[in-house]
Amino acid sequence: MASWLLKSDPETYGFADLERDRTTRWDGVANNLALKHLGKVQAGDTCLVYHSGAEKAIVGLARAKGDAYADPRDAKLVVFDLEFVRRLAKPVTLAVLKADAHFADFALVRMPRLSVMPVPAPLYARILRLAGETP
Repeated sequence: MASWLLKSDPETYGFADLERDRTTRWDGVANNLALKHLGKVQAGDTCLVYHSGAEKAIVGLARAKGDAYADPRDAKLVVFDLEFVRRLAKPVTLAVLKADAHFADFALVRMPRLSVMPVPAPLYARILRLAGETP
């Protein structure tokens, strides 16, 4: 199973909205590299939800309910259904990640505008530890 980081503008649709709705279609991605990543999402994959904007922090966990599929509104785009899992014990800020040498090559640090990116297993476990959780 893979892990992904999904960036969201909390003013548009944030983790609190996902918590309320319990499930949503993850859409609105147009960047070619982000779409390539999104197209690899499979049922059961874990997702870290990152708030962009002023917050700049990983705030919660979600799960892919199913595999990625063509966007019903535009077949050139890809979407998937996402379900709420839980909030992290404490948010993990971009500043914390940038200060940690383990994340030097992580896409969030190197390509901060990319909205969907894979999270290698060792970094996923480290993020959970930074959030005060057990991997």
